[in-house]
Amino acid sequence: MEWLVSLLGAALIMAALRDLFHTLWHPTRHGGLSRLVMTALWKLARHLRARRRVVGLVGPLAMATVVGMWAFIIILGWAIVYWPHMPEAFAFAPGSGLSQEPELLDSIYLSLVMVATLGLGDIVPAEGWLRVASPLEALIGFVLLTATVSWVLEIYPTLTRRRVLAIRLALLHRSDPSVQQLDCAAGASLLESLATEVVRVRVDFTQYAEAYYFHDGEDHSSMAATIGYAVHLAQRGQAAQRADVRLTATMLADALEDLATILDQRFLHTDGTPAEVFAAYAADHGRAVTGS
Repeated sequence: MEWLVSLLGAALIMAALRDLFHTLWHPTRHGGLSRLVMTALWKLARHLRARRRVVGLVGPLAMATVVGMWAFIIILGWAIVYWPHMPEAFAFAPGSGLSQEPELLDSIYLSLVMVATLGLGDIVPAEGWLRVASPLEALIGFVLLTATVSWVLEIYPTLTRRRVLAIRLALLHRSDPSVQQLDCAAGASLLESLATEVVRVRVDFTQYAEAYYFHDGEDHSSMAATIGYAVHLAQRGQAAQRADVRLTATMLADALEDLATILDQRFLHTDGTPAEVFAAYAADHGRAVTGS
């Protein structure tokens, strides 16, 4: 029975590590616990019709909640691993009084100390397998810390790329180039560079799905508000006379279709055209669509 309880704790640890691995290093379409938490927080904020300033905090709060969830599950899992073997399999420092505390409380305390890599030494494993398992928990705690820092450092460059594209589309919408203005070498270069930026954003949404839950600020820097205009630019480019302009416009249209597919499959589930998906994306972020 003791080993069954310890195996239950090990299963919790593996579940947290699996979710961490898939979230940070091997994103999947369906996601896991972290995606469920982020989606729930996003829907709650939208359902409560929170102010834009509050909704803008959903992304950072969701990331902090997910990290807290990972830490909680790992700490609880290791405490359950230790619990059936407490206190017989552990040595306590003289005068600490810890052995007089409830066994579950001692187990949670030891798990907290080990995952934080404090190494206080007032509770020390005495059995061989526990002497191997406890340092392993400290290693997992270090991995969790470094993974969290890496996650934060990696997400903000993706947001910057998204905002750069949004601002560029907002500026283009302000100047609103016609088919004749796009029908030149500069127009082909413009459409090609936009296609490249859209592909980068598409890859970012694939690799960092949590970026969806971040607001971009004002409408001129919000991709949800401006991405629809890229569809109109592609359509204008496809109506041009020059072959190179039509080619790059087709590349932009295909890149937008791929981006719409990712947004629809992972977040929106509309089964609509790219224009309909982008309209749903704008509505989900509380934005008005920038059109022609």
